[in-house]
Amino acid sequence: MECPDCGASMVAFDVPPAYREHAPGSSAAAALCPSCLALASAESAPADPRFDRISDAFPTGEAAPPLALAVGLLDSLALHRSALEELLGAAERAGADPLLVLDRLHAQGGVDPAFDLDRRRFQLEQLLD
Repeated sequence: MECPDCGASMVAFDVPPAYREHAPGSSAAAALCPSCLALASAESAPADPRFDRISDAFPTGEAAPPLALAVGLLDSLALHRSALEELLGAAERAGADPLLVLDRLHAQGGVDPAFDLDRRRFQLEQLLD
């Protein structure tokens, strides 16, 4: 699946029922662009999504879907505040460090979102405190 914003090949993943309300179109599958971090609904997802295409620091397993959805919703903290709090909390409970993942996304290069990733990370830290 190609990103509708930048044309890069997206990482598709299954969205657990608990998080579907935060997925585009409340779909059972979503996709995150490893280049611009856009989030889109997907028709299907592979059994083993390649989250390492987004970052080597990206978690796998139970923490990956809520974190991927949260990263895709970072374009607007005002619109997605409650969803971000829920999704990032779920990722943390599953053993991931969302702020560390954002730090590494920013540091690794090759990621060009429509928002300032470093500033968004700082805002998230304030939101989660």
